[in-house]
Amino acid sequence: MEKKTVVKAEENKQELVITREFDLPVELLFRAYSDPELLEQWMETKVLKMENKQHGSYIFETSRNGNVVFRANGTIHEFLPDEKITRTFEMENTLFPVQLDFLHFEKLTEDTSMLTIHMLFKSVAFRDQLMQMPFAQGINWAHNRLQEIIKDYKQ
Repeated sequence: MEKKTVVKAEENKQELVITREFDLPVELLFRAYSDPELLEQWMETKVLKMENKQHGSYIFETSRNGNVVFRANGTIHEFLPDEKITRTFEMENTLFPVQLDFLHFEKLTEDTSMLTIHMLFKSVAFRDQLMQMPFAQGINWAHNRLQEIIKDYKQ
């Protein structure tokens, strides 16, 4: 699988910067991150709650064979359509503390856009622990699914 999503983890910094260009209009890319129905399709997760507004919250849950294997939640601090989402992100039932995510959506052309996700962690150690997992491969896989599934949607 070609890696189009770039994950940058500078040494001794408690952050990640993830970038990806999509062959999607920025409005459609933003919708893929904010429409519960679309998000469920490309992330293969259930959206239990999604309040796309300042001080809103969200809950995602992934199950396999009837068992919950992943659950995440957070608070939305900024929600500017087609521009940015600022949110906290917490993986439940893990040792990882809450992180802060800045998602920036940029129009490149009428049919292409760029997503930049800036993630801040409590410590370098937690960031490094995440990078030891198959995180980079997973987000690339998810973004490839997003590109394939969402390209056929109308705005």
